[in-house]
Amino acid sequence: MSVVTAPWGEASEILRTAGVAEDDSYYREFTDEDEKAALTVAMRIQAAWAANDPDAFADTFAENGSLLMQDRQLMSREEIRSYMAENFAGPLRGARVKGWPVEVKFLDDDVAMFVTEGGIMFPGDQDIRPERLIRATWVIVKRESGRLELVSHQSSPVKG
Repeated sequence: MSVVTAPWGEASEILRTAGVAEDDSYYREFTDEDEKAALTVAMRIQAAWAANDPDAFADTFAENGSLLMQDRQLMSREEIRSYMAENFAGPLRGARVKGWPVEVKFLDDDVAMFVTEGGIMFPGDQDIRPERLIRATWVIVKRESGRLELVSHQSSPVKG
């Protein structure tokens, strides 16, 4: 009996390798194996925020990955790492993010795009405050090695 592997990988294995606990409820209606695999990128980002770990955060990105954080455009993994290290040690210390997917699309065999909704929660927050609710667009690539990398992440406030 042969085992069929989803082209984008097995979500449980991707997360286990990254040291991230899988939250099956995160996937919502996006339960196709490829959808789940692509969404592991967002779960890895959430885990990095929860740990305030700039290395885990940045290592989710491609080397030339792009992150728009508020009004700051970061254009490489190292810029992202430096920015997050500074902020996790300062104004984002103890902050975490929470989110969920609202759309998942595969643009070709090696590129996925999804939209999430969520936001930043600071210490003491029990949920996302309405003024911090955002929608984010994620562009993910699947490398020849099978590694999934975040190429571009941009978020915008839902209100305001």
